[in-house]
Amino acid sequence: MKRSRLILLLLLAGSQQLLAQTPLYMPLNISKAYDQHTRSSTGAPGKAYWQNKATYDIQVSFDPVTNKVAGTEHIVYVNNSPDTLRNVNFKLFSNLYQQETIRSMSVAGSDLTKGVTIKNMQVGGAAKALPAHVSGTNMPVGIPALAPGQSATFQLEFSYILNADSHIRTGAVDSGAYFIAYFFPRVAVYDDINGWDRVPYTGVQEFYNDFSDFRVAITVPGNYQVWATGDLKNTADVYNEKYVQRIAAAEKHDDVVAIIDTTDLQQGHITRNKPYNTWHFEASHVTDFAFAVSNHYCWNATSVEVDHTTKRRTRVDVAFNPQHADFFDVIRYARTTVDKMSHYFPRWPFPYSHETVFDGLDQMEYPMMVNDNPLTDKKAAIELTDHEIFHTMFPFYMGTNETLYAWMDEGWATIGEWIISPLIDSSIVDDYGMAPYNNIAGKWQDLPIMTPSNQLTDAYMTNSYPKPALGYLYVKDMLGDSLFLQALHHYIRQWNGKHPQPYDFFNCMNTGAGRNMNWFWKSWFFDNGYPDLGITQVTQKGKAANIEITSVGSKPVPVDVTVYFEDNSKLQLHKSIACWEKGNKTCSFAFTAAKKIKQVKLGSTWVADVNTANNTWPLK
Repeated sequence: MKRSRLILLLLLAGSQQLLAQTPLYMPLNISKAYDQHTRSSTGAPGKAYWQNKATYDIQVSFDPVTNKVAGTEHIVYVNNSPDTLRNVNFKLFSNLYQQETIRSMSVAGSDLTKGVTIKNMQVGGAAKALPAHVSGTNMPVGIPALAPGQSATFQLEFSYILNADSHIRTGAVDSGAYFIAYFFPRVAVYDDINGWDRVPYTGVQEFYNDFSDFRVAITVPGNYQVWATGDLKNTADVYNEKYVQRIAAAEKHDDVVAIIDTTDLQQGHITRNKPYNTWHFEASHVTDFAFAVSNHYCWNATSVEVDHTTKRRTRVDVAFNPQHADFFDVIRYARTTVDKMSHYFPRWPFPYSHETVFDGLDQMEYPMMVNDNPLTDKKAAIELTDHEIFHTMFPFYMGTNETLYAWMDEGWATIGEWIISPLIDSSIVDDYGMAPYNNIAGKWQDLPIMTPSNQLTDAYMTNSYPKPALGYLYVKDMLGDSLFLQALHHYIRQWNGKHPQPYDFFNCMNTGAGRNMNWFWKSWFFDNGYPDLGITQVTQKGKAANIEITSVGSKPVPVDVTVYFEDNSKLQLHKSIACWEKGNKTCSFAFTAAKKIKQVKLGSTWVADVNTANNTWPLK
């Protein structure tokens, strides 16, 4: 037995004993999964874990004149569950713009439609009558009994009008650029926790999709280019030769290649000279598929060696309107993000063959795609770019349920943004979300992070972004980078390509670190409360100095103290959240000070604190 394997087994055994010491509240529908052995107390998938899967063969066309999206689908759906299914729930996310749909975001009246039109549905080759009326984003369809281990086939035609005046993650960008997401009817997730996912999409909460395989043929007018999830399989059929060569060059080198520049746009002849071109893309084991088209965008590309062992590279693309000057720099921000994700944090090889940043009208992520609006402020552009690309790991590689637990992906993208932004520009101090959290913490709107995201209004932003990011950051500080990454990598290995729930994450981190951190998970993610530290005593007798810090609030946060001396020098002191692990309300710094203390200040950028009035102590 290898020594590393033996150590892991010992950690697993020890952690199972530790987990029982501070139990975390678990709803009945989730505890059922543990009783049925689809999940385990170590955090690993249980011996009976399962998940369903579909293969999609889609032919879709887009008409820029009418904004009509129309296509056909052939779906093979595999039932790996232990249940016999007699109905299948389809998600029609584009029905967000249906007139009767209940929405939590405003939509321009000009974009309201009759919704997605579904025609000629067949189940197993037999015609299937559709529900008489579908309102909203769920479409349940009755099917012949689908036993465990069996598969069902669905065929259908679909069409809708793409929104042009209210861009919510998808829609027209301008008269010649479009980002088209959530365009195809898809089978909803059926899982071991809730059965069919029937939570409606209302515009704020995001998505929960199964890992699927996609073959997608996209037909657009001949002067349009297409960027999409997955790999383009017929590059030479749609691009003229010099562009084929440029794309190939970008996939092999670190340098930025201008695949399409302003001169190319002026000269034309970028694509094959046909009235329409059909672009064939394929993607395996991904949670979604999106595409973007334009007839006037530039395209810069480069690539990064994301795995030094295998020498695998990821191509990084930026497709943009050349009038938006900030996008000429986005290629560098994007490339650095992919590089740092692979080799610095979370130090996991970027999992996909390409990543495309498209100059759009939102700030939203998709598998291998990003829809980012132009920003004139350099700092904001960097933070947006790395935040959205970081989502590649969470939720797309990890398959989390964004609809119910937005913090399982947005929190990671936030800490990723905090860490990677200064690596792109050392002048950046990224404190995104800190002010909103300090403002709401402890008020009636401030609900526990574990509150399902679809139940939140005022606390949605803080519960999804800064609060969980702080939780991750505080654990990273407590464990140290090496042990934290060891625990995080254990979680990633166990659950990539699957559907982890919050308890899977907590238990995996405990197991991977060999340390029971339930005291912190409970306090930070489950309990009400707020962070508030204060200086309660500072003494100096000769060279002996002591600083006492009191946790006035109930949320454990790190303690950062800056001691200023009369000669204007200073000393920085720090304690991680471990100083509060035993439930104590005070902690102290005892140290030797050869100089006279003038002032003591408490706090730092990422230490939340609702009251800073007691954070300064002048010595008389």
